[in-house]
Amino acid sequence: MKRYCIFYIVCVFSHLAMHAQSPIEKGLGSISQASAEAYIGFLAHDELQGREAGYQGSRIAAQYIASLLQIMGVEPLEDSYFQPFEAYRKERQKRGLWEVNPDSIVLLKKEVHQKLSMANVLGMIPGQKTDEYVIVGAHFDHLGTDVALDGDRIYNGADDNASGVSAVLQIARAFLASGKQPERNIIFAFWDGEEKGLLGSRYFVQTCPFISQVKGYLNFDMIGRNNKPAQPMHVVYFYTEANPAFGRWLKEDIKKYKLKLEPDYRPWDNPIGGSDNGSFARAGIPIIWYHTDGHPDYHQPSDHTDKLNWEKIVEITKASFLNAWNLVYEEKY
Repeated sequence: MKRYCIFYIVCVFSHLAMHAQSPIEKGLGSISQASAEAYIGFLAHDELQGREAGYQGSRIAAQYIASLLQIMGVEPLEDSYFQPFEAYRKERQKRGLWEVNPDSIVLLKKEVHQKLSMANVLGMIPGQKTDEYVIVGAHFDHLGTDVALDGDRIYNGADDNASGVSAVLQIARAFLASGKQPERNIIFAFWDGEEKGLLGSRYFVQTCPFISQVKGYLNFDMIGRNNKPAQPMHVVYFYTEANPAFGRWLKEDIKKYKLKLEPDYRPWDNPIGGSDNGSFARAGIPIIWYHTDGHPDYHQPSDHTDKLNWEKIVEITKASFLNAWNLVYEEKY
């Protein structure tokens, strides 16, 4: 009987060892459609009035994101999760651009001007290498409302860019679920003012004291729609051409983890356009950007949650968690 018990215990522990999950598998297992639906559903709800930067809906969105980071256990980058900043523009009849550059602001203040107060939301998981950083980011603002519209007046922005915000939030939780301290510091960034000219990411880059120590930036902007109905798992994968490892990573991870994505690989020699990736590319930082292309509801009040491809959002989130893992742990890329 004693010998049988010992044999049984050995078998049980062997079984558990065979089925023990790796840190990566634990992280992947935490990513779910239910979470994506909860995050996007809140951010794209009518009560947030389209999340226009500088207005109440955007401030509610920022507070919601910060509260989620706090509940997860992601610490703020500084003393607070919020990085406040101000943007200035010429009086509206003169149709100028919004500016966050200090020199431009000095000039704008000399005449009649507009001002908006905004705030990025920034959290971090500290790494073992305290002097190296990886940033995972998405903008949370959208276009607000238009009271002159006949019918639906709210630009809900379910795809643009509540979908991207959901990916960043799930990746943060996945790193915590892995149970492993990352090699590099990971900043989870939620940008305000993207729709008004990449304002939040531009402000961060121009004021960040450690910008030269940022090893890579992973961006999301619109990851939830089907631009090609015959290819429901289509996604555009932009990355800095000088970093071919980025393309290899995704191809290998799709095969290894049986992801259902059908990427359109687009290496880009100078990826300065399109979204917040541009702010980092201009600073010489390698970027990866997930995007599922434009669609008829882009920048329209009809960008609603019922048109999202939830399975694709989850698959993109899993693939990008693996990208972020490589950015954090690979020595060179």
